[in-house]
Amino acid sequence: MAPHHLPFFLAPGSGTDTLMVVMGIFLIGTILWVGTLYWRLHSLPERMAHKSQKLQFEIVAVLGLISLFTHLHIFWVAGLLLALIDIPDFGTPLRSIADSVEKIADASPGQDDAPVEAAPGPAAAQDSIRKEPSHA
Repeated sequence: MAPHHLPFFLAPGSGTDTLMVVMGIFLIGTILWVGTLYWRLHSLPERMAHKSQKLQFEIVAVLGLISLFTHLHIFWVAGLLLALIDIPDFGTPLRSIADSVEKIADASPGQDDAPVEAAPGPAAAQDSIRKEPSHA
């Protein structure tokens, strides 16, 4: 026979253990919360690179996946550093230079109204060599 002055956290002999049920719910909630915190922390470099529209976004994402599956934290650190660094965009100025050079190359040489004389072809050069008098 159980005494009537037992504390509330002790389960009665034939009832449900409420403290165990509460702690089970708390444990499941804590595991879900820690898991969510881990995923948010793990995806931090990728979210930073995506938010700032970095050119190296794909590299940061791949480094995050590698660090997730290999458990090598150096890949995560490298992804974080790449997300923080601005790599200069060399492609746009070089593309602009290439487009300008292409426009210059496609422009016809005689755009002003002066006619352009054609240079003598290889046949005319051979005729001038044959007609040259000998100095013998």
